[in-house]
Amino acid sequence: MRRVIAIALAGASLGGCSSVSWNMFKTAPPAAQVRLESNPPGADANTSLGPGCKTPCSVSVPAPDAPFTVNYALNKYQPVSVTVTVIKNPGDFTTAASVTTDPNPVFAELQSAVPPKPVRKPHRPKKPKPAAAAPTAAPADAAPTAGSPFPDPNAAKR
Repeated sequence: MRRVIAIALAGASLGGCSSVSWNMFKTAPPAAQVRLESNPPGADANTSLGPGCKTPCSVSVPAPDAPFTVNYALNKYQPVSVTVTVIKNPGDFTTAASVTTDPNPVFAELQSAVPPKPVRKPHRPKKPKPAAAAPTAAPADAAPTAGSPFPDPNAAKR
């Protein structure tokens, strides 16, 4: 009976060896946490690697070998693209591998797509014109004009 159990255990252990993969000993490439922000907030931010969210937010992206872009879009604003550089630190026996991005946080200033309306000056009502002005009297020392009905009293003293 012991012999049957030993053979069964040996058979089961050999079957398990065929499922061992050497890839399980490789470390997965580290992912990078990227903070995405915009002004105004609430923009849709999508990375060229796939993940995206509404700002302000944070996404985890697999560490690529080349720079990637983050595209921002918001209604009534012009879209913006920001290039992000990946910096890999392979690590050694004492430190783990790490990945950082530059810039982090990734920030975009969105510009309005609609030009601002011109500022109008306040409308002031026109002042009413004065009614027909009464004729003004001539100064006393003024010379009489031709055809004046009043003689100049100072004309004789001259």
